[in-house]
Amino acid sequence: MEMQQFHYDNKIVRNFIYASIIFGVVGMLVGLILAIMFLFPNITSGVSFLSFGRLRPLHTNAVIFAFVGNAMFAGVYYSMQRLLKARMFSDVLSKLHFWGWQLIIVAAAVSLPLGYTTSKEYAELEWPIDIAIALIWVVFGINMIGTIIKRRERHIYVAIWFYIATFVTVAVLHIFNSFELPVSFLKSYSVYAGVQDALVQWWYGHNAVAFFLTTPFLGMMYYFVPKAANRPVYSYRLSIIHFWSLIFIYIWAGPHHLLYSALPDWAQNLGVVFSIMLIAPSWGGMINGLLTLRGVWDKVRTDSVLKFFVVAITGYGMATFEGPMLSLKNVNAIAHYTDWIIAHVHVGALAWNGFLSFGMIYWLIPRMTKSKLFSEKLANFHFWIGTLGIILYALPMYVAGFTQASMWKQFDAEGSRLQYGNFLETVTQLMPMYWMRAIGGTLFLLGVFVMCYNIIMTVKKGAAVEDELAEAPQLEVISKNRLKGEKLHAWLERKPVQFMLLTTLAILIGGLIQIVPTLLVKSNIPTIAAVKPYTPLELQGRDLYIREGCVSCHSQMIRPFRSEVERYGEYSKAGEFVYDHPFLWGSKRTGPDLAREGVKGKPYNGGRDDVWQFNHLYDPQSISPGSLMPRYQWLIKDKLDNSIIQGKMKAMVTLGVPYSDADITNALKSIDAQASKIEKNLLANAEIKKSFEKETAVPLKDREIIAVIAYLQRLGTDIQVKDKKQ
Repeated sequence: MEMQQFHYDNKIVRNFIYASIIFGVVGMLVGLILAIMFLFPNITSGVSFLSFGRLRPLHTNAVIFAFVGNAMFAGVYYSMQRLLKARMFSDVLSKLHFWGWQLIIVAAAVSLPLGYTTSKEYAELEWPIDIAIALIWVVFGINMIGTIIKRRERHIYVAIWFYIATFVTVAVLHIFNSFELPVSFLKSYSVYAGVQDALVQWWYGHNAVAFFLTTPFLGMMYYFVPKAANRPVYSYRLSIIHFWSLIFIYIWAGPHHLLYSALPDWAQNLGVVFSIMLIAPSWGGMINGLLTLRGVWDKVRTDSVLKFFVVAITGYGMATFEGPMLSLKNVNAIAHYTDWIIAHVHVGALAWNGFLSFGMIYWLIPRMTKSKLFSEKLANFHFWIGTLGIILYALPMYVAGFTQASMWKQFDAEGSRLQYGNFLETVTQLMPMYWMRAIGGTLFLLGVFVMCYNIIMTVKKGAAVEDELAEAPQLEVISKNRLKGEKLHAWLERKPVQFMLLTTLAILIGGLIQIVPTLLVKSNIPTIAAVKPYTPLELQGRDLYIREGCVSCHSQMIRPFRSEVERYGEYSKAGEFVYDHPFLWGSKRTGPDLAREGVKGKPYNGGRDDVWQFNHLYDPQSISPGSLMPRYQWLIKDKLDNSIIQGKMKAMVTLGVPYSDADITNALKSIDAQASKIEKNLLANAEIKKSFEKETAVPLKDREIIAVIAYLQRLGTDIQVKDKKQ
């Protein structure tokens, strides 16, 4: 049979590896800064773009899409070419994909600290960047599909199955979750509202973890672990079961992020059922990965690459056991909104994604430079200090989560009132755990710096091979029909188009069954007549709340538990959120829930009047000693920009919010009238009056803080709430 010579494109792989390392350092460094902010909340006081709320989405996006994303593309481009015995379909598309992705990352790094965010977790980027992501993802898909079509291997290997599922599903998730109505170049509103927005977001959010952080890395596991161990995959049959069951079941599990929320019970229960089912395929994949190493365990003791792979697969197993357990309602009632979730997420991110990426990089770089790794001892040091870092990060967060859950729910001996009624009593107990978390993060980052040095020295002593010579026979054209004795899946493995269509069908079924009824059946979201749209000033305040990332630390969802109703007020109803574009239920309570914050402003309920809110935003520690909340002093200084308020209201009307033409026409008058009332309340306080009586350039009523106060004082006041003192 005539052999054809061709060249693998190593340059694109090298570029993605370097980008992954660089952005990994940046993303993890930002994460460490955020951990330090829990210890010193005002360390960046006065600098708006370095505040916790703005840096937090920068950290998550940098780690997920820059570090892990670039590592994923490096692994996909390297393994795909060799599995298909073909150079990538187009060098131009490869370069466009690389540079387009890096520009998207830079756009995120600029826009997020400046406060341009949708606030939707893992999907914070504004609409122009969302469009760019979709376009570059399509470029990646065309390049991948083109390579599969021109392959020189008859059957597509298991790793390619996972890459196909990744491309198809991420495209569907991103497009549907990113439906938003632009108001200006960097401002938009989600087309979904309240409960619907929450369901679509966590359908996306959970499956972004599934199909961006899991399936492509499983594909890489199926390629790089056998290569590094020089062993075949343990079970081909298990890999088939693993793949199809995983992609079908995973897509249903999103609602387990919304248990005990205002989401309809049927959707919550579906999420629980399929989440529990996920244990089987997830552990099937873990077992397949670990048993691939059978017979080479002695080598694991000395080979740093295999060490990284073993801990990565073990971390995957731990995270994918814990995830289904957290979806059980009785466990979720304890863990949700606590630091337990932070521990769970980072076991997956640091061990599974981080260590698999590190192992892959240590394996690839020497082969791509025709040299040996500069220092195996340094690689082993990186492994051990990284492992210690994961342990010192995760264990304190588990303890912190258990502490929060028990203290939040504890009643006194008589069972009549909360034992720890002041939220800050919990916060002060967590400080030792936050110190340990910062130390663990520092050790993990130190390991990354060691890797950087090791890779730089390896590259220096090697010789880069950008176009690696290879040869393989041209793929024979054979019957499209199943051959005699050919099993169904073997036939499907040589039919990539049919394979992709079946994959698409498998991932669409669950999403359609969950989301379509919630969007189209109005009875799923009962309305409440008393709930009215936000006033123009409140809408402005809500946008500022989103800009500052307040949802990162404060939830707006009171679950129907006695402890939460006692602490925060009446539990949340679906109809309360029908005008919320986007929803702001949150996923973490570093601070207390704010769903009834406006009710607390009533005289009978703690006296959180406008003056209290003003002082709390200006200097939280002066109002709440021991608070982890940073100062938001720029809100007091900066003038509120009302230039596009009418455009915002018109967009809301398009989305179904019942603003009248008169409401829109008189928006500025309405803002002035409501702001003047808040200003009057503030200036009645002698200290505030003294600070602002000589201010003439920008009246107090025209400052951003007034809008934020208006929004906070509105929260929860639309429905009748029982007076606790009655």
